[in-house]
Formats: sequence, structure tokens, C-alpha cells
Amino acid sequence: MKDVLKCGIIGYGYMGEIRRRVVESLPGLKLVGICEVQDDVREKIQDVPAFKSYEELLKQDVDIIFVCTPNCFSPEIAMRAMDLGKHVFCEKPPGRNVQDILDMRAHEKKGVKLMFGFNHRYHPGIAKAKVLIESGRVGKIIGLRGVYGKSGGAKYHESWRNKKEISGGGILLDQGIHMLDLFRYFCDDFEHVKCFVNTAFWKFDLEDNAFVILQNHKGQTASLHSSATLWRHTFQMNIILEEGYMIVEGLLSKTGSYGREKLIVAKRQFEDEAEAVGNPSEEVTYFDRDLSWDIEVDEFVKCIQENKAVTMSSSHDALRVMEIIEQAYKDAESNLVSEGDDEKHCHF
Repeated sequence: MKDVLKCGIIGYGYMGEIRRRVVESLPGLKLVGICEVQDDVREKIQDVPAFKSYEELLKQDVDIIFVCTPNCFSPEIAMRAMDLGKHVFCEKPPGRNVQDILDMRAHEKKGVKLMFGFNHRYHPGIAKAKVLIESGRVGKIIGLRGVYGKSGGAKYHESWRNKKEISGGGILLDQGIHMLDLFRYFCDDFEHVKCFVNTAFWKFDLEDNAFVILQNHKGQTASLHSSATLWRHTFQMNIILEEGYMIVEGLLSKTGSYGREKLIVAKRQFEDEAEAVGNPSEEVTYFDRDLSWDIEVDEFVKCIQENKAVTMSSSHDALRVMEIIEQAYKDAESNLVSEGDDEKHCHF
């Protein structure tokens, strides 16, 4: 077991900078190189070697590679790194489609660890809700409802995330994937998927709104609205349980634009138990420190150091959530009709 794991970062945008902060803050990790193709960005990298091609970085003495590139590049880089015996931490979306994940899993050989950046699982509001549910305090989950959206922005048209050949999907794949992963985190797999998408405002080749309904063999149902037209950054997840409900609202982020993260917990109360019908007493917990980035990487490091399987945000999790998204896109496509079809009313 190595005392210090040497790390390299490929892609030095928003997520690359976050991963650098995490690597430099955790004991037992050492940053030894960064790859960035954009000359102006690479020239600003200080205190660590900077490479223009990821092949150059992979030739170095590196134990862990953080892949922080657009998802059209992630699979190839991850596979090359794993073939060289490097452990890989890959950001979401994990790829453009299910086949990308299957390809990566085929290179996930013995002794090499692969983990994906579904860091919402590690947010304090989500983590506390998970613990409370597993305690049985509020009964079993009946259903889930999520709203996750952004405001777009003046330069939203310029983002690589809205180019199909690079990203593979719109707001559902880019941002909604986090909520769908959380649905699986709380309820496991969903067998039935229904979806409607549209380009309500931005007029990209990709959806700017997606409405997804899921159901599993246990009868648990989940619904998601993933949107780039809410005009404010929004995160809300409702968990409906046998004995009450929970709401995770707001999201700790670098910009703070999603609002203060909080968890609301309430026990079911009928009129014979409360003075106000339909308004049970609520317990509210606020969170002001986002340690999710550090916690998930620390979990990855433990898997490497203790040589144990990655069970959180694993390639299995990535495959399953991508299968849901692929099913959703296929169902949405089947709901689309040509101009003039009056029997259906979903137009794309």
C-alpha cells in the first residue's frame, strides 16, 4: 500500500479546478501533473507540470487520473488510463450513451478502480435523509419528486454541453442525471420509464426541458422535471414516505446560486393529531459546509488503499442511470409527431 498516491488531472475547467483543490487538501494525495488543451488556460497553471496532451500525462508516474473533460472524450481517456494500470475518477456525465459505459467497464480490469463523480450523493442534506430513511423512522418510501434546473445565461448558446456531437444529450443528461442517480440511490432500479422533452426556449438540437416518470417493481414512482428555463437555479427533492415526508431543498455549490441547503422532515399528522389539517410540524436542518467533493474522493482513495470494490458511484451505477436516460430519450422520441398530427399533442 502506497503512503502517497500521485494524481493527474485531465481537463482544467470548472471541475478540474475543484479536483485540484480536493487533491491538494487531502492527506495521502499528491498532484503531479495537469493536462489542458487550451493554451491560454494551460499557461496559467502554476506549481505543477502542465501538459497539452493527455498521453504525455499518462506517461508520468501517476496512480490516479481525474478525467474532467467533456463526455465525448471521457471514455477514451478513461480506457487508456485503465489499460496502463491507472485508477480513474471520471466526472459525470459518464459518457454520451450506454455503449460508452459498457466500453469503459470492459477496461475496468482487476486491481484498477473506476469511480464516477455523482457527488450529490455526498451532499449533507442527501446524506442525512438517507440515514433517517434507513433508520425506519418515517417508514418506507412511497415515491419521489425532483426539480432540478438552471437559468441558462447570456452565453448558454456557446456551451459545449448544448452541442450534441460533444455532449450526446441536453439538460436531462447534463444535469438531470444527478437527480436520476439520487432516485436510484434511494429506491434502486426502475423498470418503467416515460419521458417527454421539448425545446421550449433555447431551440438547440437538444432538449432544454425534460419530464420523466419512473416506476419500479416495488410500486415506487418517481418524477423529474429537468429544465434550462426555470430562470433561477433550483434544486428540490421530495421524498414521500409511509409515515411522513422529507424535502431536500437548495444545494451547496461554488457560487451559492442554488440557495442554502436544508433538509425538512415531518411526521404524518391527521386532524386528530394536529390543530392544522395538512400542515404537520416540520423539523428543519440547515447546512453551510459542502464537503461532498472531499468525501467522495476520500471514499475513492479508501477503495484503492484497502483494495476494496467501488460500491458508491461505481461503473454499475453509471451504467444503470445511463440506461434510464437512454430509455427516456427513446420514449420521448416515440412521443414526438410530425406537424399536423392532431391525435397527439407533444411536439418537439
